[in-house]
Amino acid sequence: MIDLDHNAGTALDARVAQAMAELLVREDLGNPSSLHRRGQAARAVVERARRRVAAAVDAEPLEVTFTSGGTEADALAVLGCGRALRRTDKPCAVVTSPLEHPAVLGAARQLAREGHSVGMVRPDAVGRITAEAVSAALAETPDVGLVSLAAANHELGNAYDVASFAAVVRDAAPDAVLHTDAVQALGRVAVSRSAWNVDLLSISAHKIGGPRGIGALVHSKAADVDPLFGAGHHERGRRPGTEAVLLIHGFGLAAELAAAERESSSRHTRALRQRLVDGISALGGRTHGDPEAHVGNTVTAAFDGVDGHLLMIGLDLEGIAVSTGAACDAGSAQPSAVLLALGHPDDAAASVRLSLSPRSTAADIDAVLETLPRLLARQRAAQSRGTQAAHRGGAVAS
Repeated sequence: MIDLDHNAGTALDARVAQAMAELLVREDLGNPSSLHRRGQAARAVVERARRRVAAAVDAEPLEVTFTSGGTEADALAVLGCGRALRRTDKPCAVVTSPLEHPAVLGAARQLAREGHSVGMVRPDAVGRITAEAVSAALAETPDVGLVSLAAANHELGNAYDVASFAAVVRDAAPDAVLHTDAVQALGRVAVSRSAWNVDLLSISAHKIGGPRGIGALVHSKAADVDPLFGAGHHERGRRPGTEAVLLIHGFGLAAELAAAERESSSRHTRALRQRLVDGISALGGRTHGDPEAHVGNTVTAAFDGVDGHLLMIGLDLEGIAVSTGAACDAGSAQPSAVLLALGHPDDAAASVRLSLSPRSTAADIDAVLETLPRLLARQRAAQSRGTQAAHRGGAVAS
């Protein structure tokens, strides 16, 4: 199987798998909240991983709260912060963008149901979000308490200047909390909570060769975030439940490797991405997103006379995995919400997303480009036959 759906999740890095396997057979590990020797041995594993994750995003260990993944980290950031602001009678309007991951937009909609105002930043036609657009959204939204804007877009692969967003927010709404979803940025661009000057930052392990089921919300020590679940004292009261020691251990190593190998990985995927973009263009396809500021691994492409969902199925039958958008929206044949938000309704239904990892190869790209012409021709021929049949039926009826 050729996997070109790495934005949905990467395969477990062999080095991470080995480290997890070695930990799995250890018999000296207990509950990391226990005070006895076995408990403290497990606690040492968790805290070492916390230090590794913190170092990967230029944060301090106590700023890392482990979650079940990026979706929960986004929900904890947006819902937790929004509710804390409202509870303490602070300005609590939310500013975000229509291009955010469903986890962020879903949390913003929930806050709107709870009485929060929600303002939107307006992106341009290729999904760029400028500091000027953020400034305009802040000016149009009274009493802003929370701003949530991604560091990288999950469908387009656009990379954003988070530090410039922070500068605007700090100037226009000095007390507002700034959150960035960095799930698709980690391992592809330099991620830094401190340099970006953000209060909250979401990341996930399975986007960087780590295990599924573990992520983190990285936050300033002063950030006030209400827990999503009321019971439990784990993770300093922010997220109850016994820590998943094995998954956390794998996450720590994966984060360390992603940061250390980012530059070489980026050079590799950027070259393959360009090869893919050139090939799609030669086939008459269109690619969406910022042609310059991108994370270097994502291509969203659309072809005339083609249904993106059917093309994804056709590629899957050929042994090639792609997607039609965010994995959280999988299972539905809905058009791309991102392309709809950018004003491209036709391409929203005709697009597929191809995303690369450091494991992707030139042979993978060539296989896709060799397979696409046959699938495109087949689908267009089927559509033409359907159109002709509809015309004949209309003629008979008249």
